[in-house]
Amino acid sequence: MARRINALATWLHTLEPDEVAVVLVHRRDVADRFIRTLKDLATQLTDSDSVHLAEDTLDQGAVDVLGAIVAQGNAGTVDTVCADLRCSLDDFERAFRQLEERALAWPDGARLIAVNSVRTTGAQPGQLTLRPKKPVRRKASGVSPVVAAMSTVDGVARLLAHCERDSFDARYTGGVATVEIRRAARALRVADGVLRLWLELAVETQLIGIERARLLPTEHADSWLGSAPGERLAALVKAWQRMDWRPEPDQARAALRDYTGAAGLALRRTALERFSAEEAYTDLDELVADLVWERPAVQDPRATAAVMSEMESLGLIAGGALTTLGTAVLNNGDIDAAAAELMPPAAEKAAFQTDMTAVVNGLPSPELSATLNLVADLEDNDAARVWRLSAGSVRRALDSGFTAEDVLTKLAAVSDAPLPQVIEYQVRDVARRHGQLTVTDVASCVRAEDPMLLQEIAKSKRLGSLKLRFLAPTVLASAQPMAETLAALRRAGYAPTGLDAGDQSIVEHVGRRRAPARGERRPDRWWRTELDELELAQLAIRLVEQERPAVGRGTPRASAARMLRDQNVVLRDEEVLILAAALVDGSPVEIRYASGPRQLETHVITPAKHLEGVLTADCEDGSTREFAIGHVRKVAVPV
Repeated sequence: MARRINALATWLHTLEPDEVAVVLVHRRDVADRFIRTLKDLATQLTDSDSVHLAEDTLDQGAVDVLGAIVAQGNAGTVDTVCADLRCSLDDFERAFRQLEERALAWPDGARLIAVNSVRTTGAQPGQLTLRPKKPVRRKASGVSPVVAAMSTVDGVARLLAHCERDSFDARYTGGVATVEIRRAARALRVADGVLRLWLELAVETQLIGIERARLLPTEHADSWLGSAPGERLAALVKAWQRMDWRPEPDQARAALRDYTGAAGLALRRTALERFSAEEAYTDLDELVADLVWERPAVQDPRATAAVMSEMESLGLIAGGALTTLGTAVLNNGDIDAAAAELMPPAAEKAAFQTDMTAVVNGLPSPELSATLNLVADLEDNDAARVWRLSAGSVRRALDSGFTAEDVLTKLAAVSDAPLPQVIEYQVRDVARRHGQLTVTDVASCVRAEDPMLLQEIAKSKRLGSLKLRFLAPTVLASAQPMAETLAALRRAGYAPTGLDAGDQSIVEHVGRRRAPARGERRPDRWWRTELDELELAQLAIRLVEQERPAVGRGTPRASAARMLRDQNVVLRDEEVLILAAALVDGSPVEIRYASGPRQLETHVITPAKHLEGVLTADCEDGSTREFAIGHVRKVAVPV
């Protein structure tokens, strides 16, 4: 490790300030105001985490060259690497320039050396991968993304309704199993990958939470469903910006997991940055291939293609170009205003058909959804949303305290034409039969004006669990409480109502189950303060100029002593001066050297070369060794 750091520091000494500034620009994560020397910079540049971050910015050709250098044991030359990769000198130099700019590899004489800790994953052995065909672009034609964006917003709303209506189980670890994703996808008639996107968007927007191992809408979901279409889309787009998982379109993976790192964030951001509002790509497959070559550590064909589909489904791109919403996301603009401008206003009216259905084109307003959900059941969510009225759904509205006239008035208010007579007949017929049966809690009693109706009920085998018995010709006693008795009668096809002790109708309110939200992910804060371009240039100039020899800075012995003092804080000043004199004069000196834990060796050496903290010297036995200045514990003049 030490030798590799010294080799890097030696190479950095050969660079001009503008070249060091280029390295700092590409390796901003190691640049700060506390770096004092090029040796400090070399130490930071060899940090494994920083090296891996720099590797992730390489294109495929540079990765291939780096892999060849490592494979040749850092002993290869330009000619041997070119021969190994079967590439031209121009292609090699273009790729190697990337490595030099990031201080991942550098020349040491004729040899090519790579920094320690490089992974070289993804390198293609025996070839240098050339850039694929440049994606063809044309002038943007202004394709509207409204249909795709509306489909996604409506899909998330459908998912919320499914979670509230049907069981959608989660694992104890917080994830959702593949089998559950596939089951829900079949129920909603969408592909597994589409459902996964809806699910992750809903969780990231805090619309879905986990309550007792079941996915349920949260309190945020109620306000989201009650907002305008533009506000709903804006919330989903902001959530998409925070998603860090990598999409896997070819298989339904468990969802709702927290993933380490930010691979998904980088993948989505770099893909979005390639689009513009003025020009459109004619073939997105060509763009995917180019992105994969340009950032192989971040992009891969399947995940990148899936991200393109995500951006299209959210209205960020359309027809191969950025939309106004995508431009706002890319430039950190006003996403709310762009989404509101993109999405059409919510539909306020429904078309009621003679087949007892109500059809809504577009996204319904909260008021329209509330009315239709009260009186009808949602049946279809494809191009248009379809609700169907039935005896059971009308009874549900009557159970909530509405009369037949109230129901018809509400439906007429949201109808774009007079209500069909068949709907009026249905509502009035259910209302006429509604309340013929009343239930009193004895545990409970069933009462009716018609004794024959009670005779029929008492003989029903489907109601055997109630253990009904006559208290009077018009009164039956039930062994079950009122709620269970009402439910059993309704399952048997009757339409009873509940009465309290004062013979007043009980208005039933169905409470909604809600789960707590998980909470938004917060970006990690890095301890370094990022330097701007000017500060990086100033740092590069200071590092280079302060280590250049200058006239008037003192004698060579004083300069050597000053440098040795920076590299060893253990030696006394008089010992530093002895070592500096030996270094300048080439005279022998005796040192005690820490060669291991609690292990000191005594050597009489004649210094030959001093470079970046390492002293190369000739020993008494005729051998040549390297000694780290920081490990010298004592210096004396030999006797």
